[in-house]
Amino acid sequence: MDVASQPLLLITICAFAYLLGSVLFAIPICQLSGLPDPRALGSRNPGATNVYRSGGPLPAAVTLLLDALKGALPVWLAQQSDFSVFAQAMVALCAVTGHMVPVWYRFQGGKGVATALGCGLVLAPLTTALLSLVWLVVLWRWRISALASVIALGSGPVISVLLEPETLPMFGLLAIVIVIRHRNNLIRLAQGRESRF
Repeated sequence: MDVASQPLLLITICAFAYLLGSVLFAIPICQLSGLPDPRALGSRNPGATNVYRSGGPLPAAVTLLLDALKGALPVWLAQQSDFSVFAQAMVALCAVTGHMVPVWYRFQGGKGVATALGCGLVLAPLTTALLSLVWLVVLWRWRISALASVIALGSGPVISVLLEPETLPMFGLLAIVIVIRHRNNLIRLAQGRESRF
């Protein structure tokens, strides 16, 4: 479906994607698990990595799953509404933006990697699977989550061109925003101060 044919429906799904993306699941999961606020630990990022640091693999896995689902669901709705890949990419970016600048938390959010993962698994499963493999290999080798995220998402445009070229605009924009969002991590990495697993 062309964007112009159902603009109100697309706007509704984009708004839903942003509002759902604005739910930072790391915070209620830590509250329910009796863990410290993830925004007070490590990089102060409300995501699965900081939850893992304080609570271990189980709450971190739940956080990762929910953050991914909040990206996957709106993109799936856009697919079911028969929107074009370009429109689906717009929905995906709204979900990731919601996680980064959430309306529910005074626009102070996370890095958006898990939400981008969920979006990608629905919109571009082959590209996302390979990027996930890159992430795992880098994390295994250097034990630095931020480095794995930057390298994986940074290689997204190249991999998407080879496997699913119609998704290049989404992966191009994601690469830019993810790298910018990790700028403080990159500075600490250059100074040798970035936390490891």
